[in-house]
Amino acid sequence: MRKLFLLVFLYVLPVNANIVPNFVQGSMQSTTNTQSTITESITSTDYFGNSYEYTVTGTGITTDGTVSPQTTTVTGTTSGQSYNYTGLDLSNTNKPQFTLVNPTSGNSFQYTETYRGPGGISNITSITRQIETESVTTTTSVFSQ
Repeated sequence: MRKLFLLVFLYVLPVNANIVPNFVQGSMQSTTNTQSTITESITSTDYFGNSYEYTVTGTGITTDGTVSPQTTTVTGTTSGQSYNYTGLDLSNTNKPQFTLVNPTSGNSFQYTETYRGPGGISNITSITRQIETESVTTTTSVFSQ
């Protein structure tokens, strides 16, 4: 009998339980951090003139031919900025030759020659700036039953 009692005592009936959470309210918080860096480079080039200018004036002088020298491509670099433009070839072999009309007369004469090349760079401005931004977004959710 004792054995039977122990056997009945050890025999357990299955028990099913449904557990339902019993909360009244709660909250949840989320934070997002965003960082960005923008590097910006700006180069501004200021030019003077947009064509070449060559002027010859005088009295009591003559030329051996045309007064228009041949053109040539001029290249250069200013503050790291390269440039090309069309200018005049003013070498002695290309440039017009001027002489006095009557060199032994003792008469007065006047001669002026002026050249201004095109597209000369008058100023180069370089700006490099770095923009750093940071954004923090915090979200809070509150819930209740």
